[in-house]
Amino acid sequence: MNSNAQTAARLSVAPMMDWTDRHCRYLHRLLSQRALLYTEMVTAPALVRGRALHLLDYNVEEHPLALQLGGSDPIELAQAAQLGAQAGYDEINLNCGCPSDRVQSGAFGAVLMQSPDLVADCVAQMRAKVDVEVTVKCRIGVDEQEPREILPVFLQKIRAAGCQRVTIHARKAWLKGLSPKENRDIPPLDYGLVHEMKREFGDLHISLNGGVNSLDEVVSQLEQGLDGVMVGRAAYHQPADILAAADARIFGGEAVRDPFEVVMQMLPYIETQMGQGARLHQITRHMLGLFSGRPGARAWRRILSEGAHRPEAGPELVQEALAQVTRQLAAG
Repeated sequence: MNSNAQTAARLSVAPMMDWTDRHCRYLHRLLSQRALLYTEMVTAPALVRGRALHLLDYNVEEHPLALQLGGSDPIELAQAAQLGAQAGYDEINLNCGCPSDRVQSGAFGAVLMQSPDLVADCVAQMRAKVDVEVTVKCRIGVDEQEPREILPVFLQKIRAAGCQRVTIHARKAWLKGLSPKENRDIPPLDYGLVHEMKREFGDLHISLNGGVNSLDEVVSQLEQGLDGVMVGRAAYHQPADILAAADARIFGGEAVRDPFEVVMQMLPYIETQMGQGARLHQITRHMLGLFSGRPGARAWRRILSEGAHRPEAGPELVQEALAQVTRQLAAG
């Protein structure tokens, strides 16, 4: 197990609800051995009160791997963090950035930007219970807050509580008036403020999140002095573009992964998972963007999208889709 999540955080794939499940993470790990992967957000009440410990399941190959928790009760979060640490996660991350309605009604996620003292207490309680690193993912502010005023206060308080690594989504969240989807696009990005925070809090490991769509942009942000970059939707929709060359370009040295080989490596995984009750489409939905922008990408998507839901569908459908890509590539 690689427990050095801090090194891995030079490039991470954002926690995304309904997307970064264990099948998605297994695929991403085949593309990059080094990037830091995150679970979808798991709520502390689900683990502690609901005992839904199956939410912590993962494949050992997924390390380095961080568990993202949602919640606002310091004691409950500490208990949930303990369960995550016992399950072997390399990092426990507290969500202070998600603007969904569900999160607002539970008074956590981006709502926590309004309560830096509470967040500091959550971090302190979690750190007291686990040996692995406790990190925070936040916004630059919410609603009418002035980011230049609130963000330094927020960072100061969590740093004093022992948080040494933070990922900043460089947009405000509007809790009133914008949907979660709009909150990912409409509020303007302020990369400059994140860079300012890095200069002001030199000892904090600061990663930038929001609007990063290519590996070139990741490299550029790192060269400008940030410690890490977290990529969200681009890593999901064009996984090979972001992750296949990441180990070579971001971490220095290893070979670039070939999406064809990655598909071949997914086949035994698909067989094993289907043997344990998974349906093909639950796995292949994460693979649809694997050939994005390359010859055969459309045929690959079509065959998997149309066929993977069928009850009899299995690994041979993936092989059929791959054969189409190979044919189109050969046809030039």
